[in-house]
Amino acid sequence: MVALSMADGYARCTGKPQCVIIHVDVGTQGLGAAVHNASCGRAPILIFAGLSPYTCEGELRGSRTEYIHWIQDVPDQKQIVGQYCRYTGEIKRGVNVKQMVGRALQFAMSAPRGPVYLVGSREAMEEEIPEYSLKPQHWGPVGAGALPEDAVRLMAEALVDAKEPLLVTGYSGRNHFAVGELVKLADIVKGLRVLDTGGSDMSFPCDHKASVGLRYGVDDCVKTADVILIVDCDVPWIPTQCKPIDDARVFHIDADPLKQQMPVFYLPTEARYKADSCISIKQIHEHISSNAALREKAALHTDRWEQIQRLHDKRMSTIRELAQPGKSNDYNTSYLCAAIRKAVPEDTIFAVEAVTLTGFVADQILPRIPGTWLNCGGGGLGWSGGGALGIKLAVGESRFVCQIVGDGTFLFSVPGSVYWISQRYRLPVLTIVLNNKGWNAPKRSLLLVHPQGAGSKVSNEELNISFAPSPDYAGIARAAAGGNLWAGHATTVSELHELLPKAIESVKNGIGAVLDAHLDGPQGKYGGGKSVLVG
Repeated sequence: MVALSMADGYARCTGKPQCVIIHVDVGTQGLGAAVHNASCGRAPILIFAGLSPYTCEGELRGSRTEYIHWIQDVPDQKQIVGQYCRYTGEIKRGVNVKQMVGRALQFAMSAPRGPVYLVGSREAMEEEIPEYSLKPQHWGPVGAGALPEDAVRLMAEALVDAKEPLLVTGYSGRNHFAVGELVKLADIVKGLRVLDTGGSDMSFPCDHKASVGLRYGVDDCVKTADVILIVDCDVPWIPTQCKPIDDARVFHIDADPLKQQMPVFYLPTEARYKADSCISIKQIHEHISSNAALREKAALHTDRWEQIQRLHDKRMSTIRELAQPGKSNDYNTSYLCAAIRKAVPEDTIFAVEAVTLTGFVADQILPRIPGTWLNCGGGGLGWSGGGALGIKLAVGESRFVCQIVGDGTFLFSVPGSVYWISQRYRLPVLTIVLNNKGWNAPKRSLLLVHPQGAGSKVSNEELNISFAPSPDYAGIARAAAGGNLWAGHATTVSELHELLPKAIESVKNGIGAVLDAHLDGPQGKYGGGKSVLVG
């Protein structure tokens, strides 16, 4: 889990494929939810696993020599992860091993990117072969595709003619240049608003007046837009909670518009295109700029430009109002994240896995620099522990890395491995644990289906989703690091402002730090005293 999450973070941060080597079927299963995350998050990773030897009596070098070789022999090891991979294959002989690796990496690096899985028995790995080489330039990925000219014209005219245009994106920001192209499109189509659904990467700067912020498939702008352009997005809206008006014109540009790994997926689109988002957006805004009629029409919408500025100002005001301390000297997620944003370097890279609190985190962090916000592309909790380490390994000492993680998700991240690796390989990261003493996501899911059901009338303790009294998250990390880690608990506003700078300074000095942030007070949190532990 941790190794693959590290490779995921590194690959997504740099765009370069990574490799994870694991042990036969049990090692493959040990990857756990990280395979799902890498697939949904489109991380180019080559996973290699051995196979139990297929000879038993010394017929070939590498034949079985241990008891476990029989126990770990399974009918089809590739099936364990096959449905999450872009390609699976077996290296049956050593003579074409380089071609097999090259082919696997072509799939991993071609859109939609993702993990690939190769296996090979010990006999194949032990085979002696003549030395040979391949030309790397012959094994590159499939090139990026552009929109056909009629599609560019169609969508450009639709956006300019729209009364309330909207662009919904999710992971187009993986290509950092795409962020700038989206800004140019928003600047020329005055009144265009941009909703970032937080698929895995920051795709549009939150300080731009066109930004609606980061929301998971539910926002009022979806309900009123008359033209919607969906760009590299898996879930633009959730129909049971929020959907467009019936006569809205919808267009979809995506590396994988049919979502081939989702059995059920469809959108009411007038047209859909498999194309590179950065190239496509550039085509559209350049077409508008070069067409006198469209350019003049777009320039007329100054009233819409002023309107979205007012809406943006109102949203920023609301965000600031949320970041206020509590009456009992306690603090909420908004206040905490506003304090973090002010305290860390401007170009800090955030690895965020806050689950139900993600929207609050995003509103206060306000990511505006491409590549500075990464969250788990899938639903396998525990990504951010290894993911943050992979990001830190990629950027080195030049960049500050901050992990913001929910308390339940922190436990899923295998902190015993994460913080040992952190100190062993000198990868200092600031970890902020959002301690709200339990799993809130299951209750939220329950209430969305049965808002007045029996589960809505009982406590988190009765639903068995409470962690009270919560574990010592910072202590767990410190123990895993052999004591070579800064650990602290912030229960009050005053403690937060005392400890946060110390944690940041520790990371800057090369020692990782974990701050257990007690949201909304100490009740039920570690270290709160006997009355809290029994309350």
